[in-house]
Amino acid sequence: MDFSSRLIEEAVNQIARLPGIGKKTALRLVLHLVREKEELTLQLTEALNRLRTQIRFCKTCHNISDDEECAICRGPKRDRNVICVVEDVRDVMAIENTAQYNGLYHVLGGVISPVNGIGPADLNIESLVARLQSGQSTVNEVILALSPTLEGDTTAFYVHKRIQPTNVRVSVIARGVPVGGDLEYADEITLGRSILSRTQFS
Repeated sequence: MDFSSRLIEEAVNQIARLPGIGKKTALRLVLHLVREKEELTLQLTEALNRLRTQIRFCKTCHNISDDEECAICRGPKRDRNVICVVEDVRDVMAIENTAQYNGLYHVLGGVISPVNGIGPADLNIESLVARLQSGQSTVNEVILALSPTLEGDTTAFYVHKRIQPTNVRVSVIARGVPVGGDLEYADEITLGRSILSRTQFS
């Protein structure tokens, strides 16, 4: 792809590095920014800078947060007896959009995948165990809401094994979510029903 400007080429190359965006889409976005008022581009730049410098992860559940503890963990109306364990922050957003769940979360930050060099120590599993063993813990159920893939099932099995000594009930979301699919792509009705129809992990 030939560019009439080195600056446009640099911007296109950077934007095209984002997932799901090719060179043509990147070029459309760059040309849109060039045509817009300079103020819009500066606002976008400032928002991205703040995102990278100020974003935090909740000290309790590892969800993305603006503060030390996320709004969900601080929420006075959340059910503190249940923790839903998910792979990624996108899964938290997906489940929240169902409006079927009112408990707390724990974000693992991935799944066990030896092929990709990801082991249990690379995930937020021990902090989950610590939450359940805490003297202040009132949790009586952990829901394993991991994608129904080989890696997701392996991770669920490992998490279940680690938290078994706490005697907390462990359930898994119903398989309304297709096997081999990613949780974030499931429609809200299916995902909501899966949460409501969860079964005990075995």
